[in-house]
Amino acid sequence: MTARQQPKNLWISRWGFILAATGSAVGLGNIWKFPYITGEYGGGAFVLVYLACILAVGVPVMMAEIAFGRRGRGSPIEAIANLAREAGASPLWKVFGWIAMLAGFMILSFYVVVAGWSFSYLWKMASGALSGHSVAELGAIFEAGNANPWALGGWATLVTVVTMLIVGRGVQEGVEKSVRWMMPGMVIMLLIMIGYALTSGNFSAGFHFLFDFDVTRLSSEGVLAALGHAFFTLSLASGAILTYGSYLPSGTSIARTTFTVAIADTLVALMAGLAIFPIIFANGMDPSSGPGLIFMSLPVAFNQMPFGQLFGVLFFAMLSIAALTSAISMIEATVAWLSENRNMSRTKASWLAGSVLWLVAMFAMLSFNLGADWTLAGKHFFDWLDYLTSRWMMPIGGIAMALLAGFVFKSSMLRDELNLSDAGYRLWLFMIRYVSPVCILAIFVDALGVAELSFGDWSYFVAVILAACLVGELLSPRLRERAAEQG
Repeated sequence: MTARQQPKNLWISRWGFILAATGSAVGLGNIWKFPYITGEYGGGAFVLVYLACILAVGVPVMMAEIAFGRRGRGSPIEAIANLAREAGASPLWKVFGWIAMLAGFMILSFYVVVAGWSFSYLWKMASGALSGHSVAELGAIFEAGNANPWALGGWATLVTVVTMLIVGRGVQEGVEKSVRWMMPGMVIMLLIMIGYALTSGNFSAGFHFLFDFDVTRLSSEGVLAALGHAFFTLSLASGAILTYGSYLPSGTSIARTTFTVAIADTLVALMAGLAIFPIIFANGMDPSSGPGLIFMSLPVAFNQMPFGQLFGVLFFAMLSIAALTSAISMIEATVAWLSENRNMSRTKASWLAGSVLWLVAMFAMLSFNLGADWTLAGKHFFDWLDYLTSRWMMPIGGIAMALLAGFVFKSSMLRDELNLSDAGYRLWLFMIRYVSPVCILAIFVDALGVAELSFGDWSYFVAVILAACLVGELLSPRLRERAAEQG
């Protein structure tokens, strides 16, 4: 496939991509984590910092990945190989395409287990099986579900099968048609849940927790949380956005599309907070209980409120849709690669990828029951999948994507794809070359725990960016060409 060849499938419209990319970004972490860290680290002040982090990291890297996909027209491996060939760069750069594709596949291998929790709780809430009236009782139900490999494996299998059925039908008939009803449906469910929280919960407490502008609670830990969430929430460096970008029609504005996805992702996360926290506060519960907030605290709250079962079913249906749209995106890169490189039909590629995914997911599932004692360096298989992808593969992949866009691929190639004004392109180039990589490096260092960053270190942070600017510009072919012209 040449760098400008059109793929067999394109999104029917720009909104198909926006809905699919937003669905990829809006996962379970958005529902429980973002609203909590927003309230914990300063409310409105944190939101402003988070938006700055989205502009510094999320938007530039996402624009680069979409441009890579559309210019290279293929899976992450093929797209980067095509661009490297066009730029006259080493074909070895495609190793980062492999890292991205494998990261998405490995994430999905444990994510289908977590998504299975959402599907199981939808059934349990509808059938009245979540009838406990204390967090301890619901905790026992949660632990009992995980301890049963047949139940836990069965729900993970259901998520895998549904995902493959959708992906196997193709980009337009499967992915795009599905997200066209799932994403609006999820937003409608969220709005209904917010209305319920407004009438039955402590809406004032939830609103103030999320939006009060409290700079005193904005710590260096909060800034790092904003940086990390800005990077991980948009499904960057996992192959999803790059592959989705390969289906984007040529005339579509990458910049406008990226900003739309980033804004939609943030709005959905804040809406989730407005739906959840008023109910939590109305029942005197702790908003900081992480995933336990979803699977233990909220069911107790629903059981104590009028029409609680009905709205509990609605909530877990919304959660299941969020999980499913993310799952669809994370397998797409692998399916695209199998279709391109092994000449497989879309259906065959999907079920082959799904079969391998299912086997790996079953090993991850066993970490909660039969394999609870199977550890390596103190980590279960489930934990290793999470650790390798979130602590190593995605940060390294994110830095590599920024460096490829900023220094390796020809400036004219990306300028053509992004189609920005001169000032807009210079700003994007500065961000992708110097600001985004340094910010991702800070996330990398913090995630590994090799150093503890604090507000006192931010002067060094700025110094690193300035040093990167100096070194980068001295090594830049553009600068050498300009000097040669003047000589």
